[in-house]
Amino acid sequence: MLCTALLTILTPAASAETYPVRPIRFINPTAPGGTAEPIARVIALKLSESLGQSVVVDSRGGAGGTVATAMAANALPDGYTLLLGVVSPMAINVSLYGAKLPYDPLRDFAPITLITRVPQVLSVRPAVPATTIKQLIALAKDPNAKLNYGSAGSGTTGHLVGELFKKRAGIQLTHVPFKGSGPALSAFLSGDVAIMYSGPPAVLALAQAGRLHVLATSGVTRTPVLPDVPTFIESGLPIDVTSWYCLVVPARTPQAIVTRLHAATVAALNSPPVADTLLKMGAPPEPSSPEELRNFLRLEIRKFAEVVAIAGAQID
Repeated sequence: MLCTALLTILTPAASAETYPVRPIRFINPTAPGGTAEPIARVIALKLSESLGQSVVVDSRGGAGGTVATAMAANALPDGYTLLLGVVSPMAINVSLYGAKLPYDPLRDFAPITLITRVPQVLSVRPAVPATTIKQLIALAKDPNAKLNYGSAGSGTTGHLVGELFKKRAGIQLTHVPFKGSGPALSAFLSGDVAIMYSGPPAVLALAQAGRLHVLATSGVTRTPVLPDVPTFIESGLPIDVTSWYCLVVPARTPQAIVTRLHAATVAALNSPPVADTLLKMGAPPEPSSPEELRNFLRLEIRKFAEVVAIAGAQID
């Protein structure tokens, strides 16, 4: 019995000393083809180099990221499961799901670092006769318009921004939720929805090619990758909601492994190749300490409880 107890105590320390000795799974709780996946992949590639083991991105969309986030929360706390913490499952869904949420973002995860913050972008199809927010509002007030908007799913940042836009502008738009930014973008491009909300990485190339028009971005300041696009606030609509991404691991992961992952991820975010790539996506690196990230999560959970209440957003 004593030997077993000693082995249980010593094994995590021994594992931490040699970590990692096998490939690491990096769960992205959103569908392929959206904003989160390219962010996860550029970081995973750099971590693979610095840790000496493959870091494999596993993209699993659905339920606003809740299913994959719960999977990560229940994984072994051994450093071989990383989670790209996304604003929806880590903050927004705390209010939307309440007691039904199958994990606690603060209790069930050990924070590593904040990665980046990005605005939500409102895009319209070229066929929509509006090139400004004011024109879009006027169009939406026409009872014959019957406009709809797509998002990466119920409870996502795009959903909240869409509901806030409706409320602030005094208009009616039908929300069409999808299982991730990738499916939402496909439906948007095929004409199933007229308006879409997403992060900049999902739409930059399409905007440059003229396949969609970007009318506004959320947040206080304009995003550097879309310098000519006004914010909602500039257009007279007080909508300050941004998406963010962070790195977390299951709670009770050995501190030595947390420290190793923090150092490797911050070094990756500060490296010119990764920083330049993220900047070109419109996702500037914002590394933090684990404690800073924990405090940030507390504040965001509290903030989005108020945003959900104001927007009147519900799970579809």
